[in-house]
Amino acid sequence: MSQEIEIEFKNLLTQEEFFRLTQEFEISKNDFVKQTNYYFDTEKFQLKGHKSALRVRMKNDAYTLTLKQQFEEHILETHQTLSKDVFAGLLKGKTLPEGAVYDVLTDLDIHVSKITYLGELTTFRAEFPYKAGLLVLDENQYLGKIDYEIEYESADYKVGLKNFKELLAEKEIPERVTESKIARFFSESNKKTKG
Repeated sequence: MSQEIEIEFKNLLTQEEFFRLTQEFEISKNDFVKQTNYYFDTEKFQLKGHKSALRVRMKNDAYTLTLKQQFEEHILETHQTLSKDVFAGLLKGKTLPEGAVYDVLTDLDIHVSKITYLGELTTFRAEFPYKAGLLVLDENQYLGKIDYEIEYESADYKVGLKNFKELLAEKEIPERVTESKIARFFSESNKKTKG
């Protein structure tokens, strides 16, 4: 089973802050890689109820199914590689294939046959090493909206938090409460259905 603990810190950016950071870190348009997240849950949002999220990420013609679960102040990720045909089937309502993600969902008493495709979010991402971690600049497009964020991934929570807070202060970027991409996607989706 492919699992990892993700230690990351994130902060939404204004468009001006985003473009200023790309200039300061000398990031060109060619440094950004396109990836698309396809989100899944049951109609009753059982995964959300378990503080979990399920996505397929398409990047460089590869498809990775990932289950994200809250684990203390971190995220536990379970990964499973999919073929293009299996991915296409999921979009059409076919059941998840057996494997690591399927097994964890079954252990959570989630009926995998009830999982359905909810929508997609496309990210243009640039990532580069920064102070013993990985700094990420994202432009996210979903449901007619564009937002920008900075993420910092670290192997150590305390060191990562310190480095991230220092970076924000140094670049004069206010700390903002920042939900995950899937939470922002659902929030925007709810606005669209109510509006």
